[in-house]
Amino acid sequence: MTTDRTFTPRALTASEYVRELFQPPDNAAILVRNRSTGHTVQTISKAETVAGPGFQTWLTNQSASGYDVFMGMNPIKDGAYTRTKGNIKEIRHVYLDLDRKGDEALEAIRHSTEVPAPNYVLDTSPGKHQVVWKVTGFNQDEAESLLHNLASKFGGDLAATDSTRVLRLPGFANRKLPEEFIVQARKESDAVYTLRDFVIDEDSPEAPRHFGDYRQRERTMPSHHKSQSEHDWAYAKRALARGDDPEVVIQRIADFRAEDKPSPEYYARHTVEKAMSALKRPLSYSTTSAPSNGEQNQEPGH
Repeated sequence: MTTDRTFTPRALTASEYVRELFQPPDNAAILVRNRSTGHTVQTISKAETVAGPGFQTWLTNQSASGYDVFMGMNPIKDGAYTRTKGNIKEIRHVYLDLDRKGDEALEAIRHSTEVPAPNYVLDTSPGKHQVVWKVTGFNQDEAESLLHNLASKFGGDLAATDSTRVLRLPGFANRKLPEEFIVQARKESDAVYTLRDFVIDEDSPEAPRHFGDYRQRERTMPSHHKSQSEHDWAYAKRALARGDDPEVVIQRIADFRAEDKPSPEYYARHTVEKAMSALKRPLSYSTTSAPSNGEQNQEPGH
């Protein structure tokens, strides 16, 4: 069992959570998105600014206006204005988005001998959670390999396995739900973990047990790699095959590709369409048109 017995869990406010994840001079990416209109605003500011009362008031006003509030999980390089892989300063966190059988998955993580105790657990809606570990010494390939295998092991969202991922910020409403649910965060450990603290077995019995052996494993991989679009299509097929709602799969892919597609929901619907065709299942079309991606690199209040 990986519970940190020496630590007493405690709830965190949004400001406390930001200060837990980042140092004051770090650049943190904040994203707000209105699901009704598709309007998205991203801003990159110093963590001390994001945690401050002025910025928190702006976020509160955005939430009250119907926006979901998210934060990037890794700091951004100085001078960068977008949340791309090339602009990630370093890997500070790995995480899981538990949106299916979340309570069971969280219990499995807490009792697992293969992963350490989570640092933070966010309750994002009834029975759904986001789990965060503080880490050091990871490069992006190692982090994303671990993220994918954590999701596969514990039934997490496979679309949420990139180092640029944004997760929910506690203290603000989850606007995906018909009834208001305020996201809550708990701190459950003070530890900082390395690659060798995660000992998940991979699919192949010959694969090294420790993720710390990633570089050796990488040399044995085939030289060809799938494009992100191919990964999206493969994810759609897996999700549909296990019975996920096509509209939910579309929204996951659209959220994941919001940064790099001019019309992410159109792209996601087309991808799921292809996956449904491959599985020879019909797709019911929504009568509403897909909103365009209105993301901007904009300071709060502008």
